[in-house]
Amino acid sequence: MVGILERHQQIIKRLKGEGKVNIQKLSEEMKVSSVTIRKDLKFLEERNLLFRTRGGGSLNNPYTIERSINEKALINAVEKKHIAKEALSLIDSQDSLIIGSGTTVFEFAKQLYPSKQIMIITPAAKVTLELSNRPNIELFQLGGTVRPKSSSVVGPSAESALINISCGLLLMGVDGIDAEFGMSTTNLNEASLGLKMVESAQTVAVLADHSKFNKRGLGKICGLDKVHYVITDAKAPARAIKMLEENGIRVMVAKEK
Repeated sequence: MVGILERHQQIIKRLKGEGKVNIQKLSEEMKVSSVTIRKDLKFLEERNLLFRTRGGGSLNNPYTIERSINEKALINAVEKKHIAKEALSLIDSQDSLIIGSGTTVFEFAKQLYPSKQIMIITPAAKVTLELSNRPNIELFQLGGTVRPKSSSVVGPSAESALINISCGLLLMGVDGIDAEFGMSTTNLNEASLGLKMVESAQTVAVLADHSKFNKRGLGKICGLDKVHYVITDAKAPARAIKMLEENGIRVMVAKEK
């Protein structure tokens, strides 16, 4: 049996090499119970040496915090422009889109100039204002309570409006992409509406810059099995891209143009 000090050293060494550890694997390798490993991870987290996650530990904080839409717009702004431009290639055969809330999908809306008539459904007030006088666009603004942090509506009114809608493509922003937790956001009401949008779309595309990978928000939107495309930037971790592709998701990496 491996002693406590040696276990801690091995855990830190594994973290530095792989970025994360798994409780079950550590338990089997060190021939101790999973309860013992959990105590080890708690001890190391209390000394700011790791972050505990579901089923293990990580060097990086897996939880994302809520920021206002204006603050988010300043983070990875160049990458978001490239991602939005890449996402335009998905709309060629579409006659209806749902555009969710968030700064990356708002950037998509700013770049959207369709050559044919298209219906846009959105909970985001900023998207509606951006597209309200745009040629070839018919708008349907979902109703409900407006969240100041996101300038987007949430609640039963918005969700019920989606029940009888079947849309071609959803372009959705998220706060976190995680192998186990799936797609998530920092607000539970937005997560609930996000799931309704997913259920109303035939194809789901997530627009997310590299900072969203291996992160979790408070509210789960959906599992990876509900997503068809993830559009990201060149700084996205290769391991995370591989994980998405192994789950049947097509990953589109936007290049600087």
